[in-house]
Amino acid sequence: METKLISNEQDLKKAFMIREQVFVNEQGVAIEDEFDEFDTLNSPCKHILVFHEGQAVGTGRIRFLAQTGKLERICILEPYRKLGIGKIIIGSLEGIAESQGAAQVKLHGQTQAEGFYKKLGYESRTAVFMEDGIPHIVMTKDLSQGKRA
Repeated sequence: METKLISNEQDLKKAFMIREQVFVNEQGVAIEDEFDEFDTLNSPCKHILVFHEGQAVGTGRIRFLAQTGKLERICILEPYRKLGIGKIIIGSLEGIAESQGAAQVKLHGQTQAEGFYKKLGYESRTAVFMEDGIPHIVMTKDLSQGKRA
């Protein structure tokens, strides 16, 4: 597995293709809701790709709100799930957060993934809410403990 910080349009398009496959095609999110003003190389977000045997199979991004890194758009192509790629994505995004001085990370996790995030040290902080027609929960992790995913 290789993780790469996205720095060119070609890789950004690969990330978009993964997100469209997972969120739009599989989960039914409206395409106009999936992509936003943070989906450019010049945005304050940092986007990553994970490669398996040379193919881009997972992606995620992080943006910063004060001293908190917000993990977003984390997804993996269906044939590559259960290979540990989710943990790689989270660990990479947490590493970016730490390098930027963030004390905490948070995410809006789909409830079906809540157990996965808990195993990585995240704590549920809210009641379930709907986002793009999918049940979510806000989860946070304190980075000062020095334990990355």
